[in-house]
Amino acid sequence: MILLHWNHQCSFGNYLKSCRLNVAVFIARRIAFNSQQSFSRFIIRLAVTATAVSVAAMIMTLAFVNGFQETVSQKVFSFWGHVRLQQYEPNKALVAEESPLEKNDTIINALKKLPQIESIQGFATKSAVLQNQTSIEGILFKGVEPTYNFAHLKNFLVQGAWPAFRDTLYSRDIVISLKIADQLQIKLNDSIKIHFIDAAGGKSNFRRLRVTGIFKTGIEEYDNLFAIGDVRLIQRLNNWEPGQIGGYEIILHDYKTMDQVNASILDSDLIPQNWISKTVREVYPNIFDWLGIQDVNRDVIFIVMAIVAIINLVTCLLILVLERTRMVGILKAVGSDDATIQKIFLIHATYITLIGAGAGFLFGVGLCLLQQYTGFITLDESAYYVSVAPVKIIWWQVAVVCAGTVVVCFFSLIIPTMLVKTVQPVKAIQFR
Repeated sequence: MILLHWNHQCSFGNYLKSCRLNVAVFIARRIAFNSQQSFSRFIIRLAVTATAVSVAAMIMTLAFVNGFQETVSQKVFSFWGHVRLQQYEPNKALVAEESPLEKNDTIINALKKLPQIESIQGFATKSAVLQNQTSIEGILFKGVEPTYNFAHLKNFLVQGAWPAFRDTLYSRDIVISLKIADQLQIKLNDSIKIHFIDAAGGKSNFRRLRVTGIFKTGIEEYDNLFAIGDVRLIQRLNNWEPGQIGGYEIILHDYKTMDQVNASILDSDLIPQNWISKTVREVYPNIFDWLGIQDVNRDVIFIVMAIVAIINLVTCLLILVLERTRMVGILKAVGSDDATIQKIFLIHATYITLIGAGAGFLFGVGLCLLQQYTGFITLDESAYYVSVAPVKIIWWQVAVVCAGTVVVCFFSLIIPTMLVKTVQPVKAIQFR
């Protein structure tokens, strides 16, 4: 009997809770979807708009920052790989002529067993001066092997083709940047004179090469400096052996593993003591520092937009409670407790938050997709490394933004509902 009585009391208690919740939901819906014009209607619209703008701004910020970081990073990686191996030379600049190292298939095969590595390719660089008629321009000639995979660079080629390696001695093809071609007024298939500088002897040798291609990366550090040709030409000019190169560039499957792979190479015995491994981030820190600033901008926008959304919703709820003071007094007079009345206003505010978050999602994602497919937002490529603002939507991040906004706003709205407890029924009923 006692057990049956206790079960009956529990069931009745759950029933009362369910009834209170249903009443709260019913009243909240009536208030939320009331078409009667009032000052609170304007405040509600303002709160919805502020929430929508905040959510849209956060979604767009994430998409644009993701797009910038991935697009610019891939440009840098495509030209130089993710990790570089070369001779250890502590007093020499990282972007300069390398001392020769012997190609070692045993080391390369061991490195290729690392699952993160996609390919390893040899290269060498040499200082040179391009001459076309009376115009000259200093460059760094990057020599690559006949087996070099140009697939990573295909998006940069604007005219012609990459060097062909048909000659047995060395290829006489050269690919230069669009900026250098414009400065020297060089056209495709022109024959140009290139003077190679011997830093040790102070002498120079010249060769005539044919321009078979013109590239453009949009990164001044590359477009102002580099030309691409045959590594065998550098070997011949430097009196290197056929098995000597300047270093290796390592291409990874995922650029996010760059630091991990570099650390693995340095901490292991995979490379000789006189070799050094460096990530491209260490070679071009200014570019990656600029990309890192985008994270700071993203965090600042997130904080500002979250504060704007919370302040607007809290203000909106305070006005709703004050405007409905008489209703609160009547509900208390007929027996409603503070918790039930608080739920009414919380549910009402949640409707506002959900509508605002939904509108912000549609607007933010819609604008990002429009930019992705039309590219209507253009940029100064010399300043931003890209001519069109890149966008990358990561859907789980969008979901976190929307859900996080709703959750944070919901808990922030609990505080203003405490005002309900201060309302006295007798005075509230008389409130006009």
